[in-house]
Amino acid sequence: MPKWIDHIVVRVKDLDQSLEDYEGKLGMKAKAAPEDRPDLGMRRAILPLGDSGRFIELAEPLGDGGAIGKSLERQGEGLHLVALAVDDLAAEAEAMRAGGANLIEAGDMIFVHPKDSHGVLYQLIERK
Repeated sequence: MPKWIDHIVVRVKDLDQSLEDYEGKLGMKAKAAPEDRPDLGMRRAILPLGDSGRFIELAEPLGDGGAIGKSLERQGEGLHLVALAVDDLAAEAEAMRAGGANLIEAGDMIFVHPKDSHGVLYQLIERK
């Protein structure tokens, strides 16, 4: 069973402009300078939420394709996914599959297909 919302990912067209908006209008500060994540097809910035370890991640696609780029093309800017913390990733995935959930595995990451969660893409994150 998920324990808490670990983080959310917001897909954006322009990371630099988005950071200006989040910092200026919302008072949030990036943890560090944006970083390229070619392995994930994105450039991202992390905005911590207090001292809890939870955060908002702003993600801009790097080039064409990738999950962020494809979603941005189809749906525009907005909520990309909600990451849920679980105690045991393998056990939680097994329990969800047994309940009939369609899971998407990408390397060591596991996602719940949005068709099974009323349009929301969830990522499962192991947090002890």
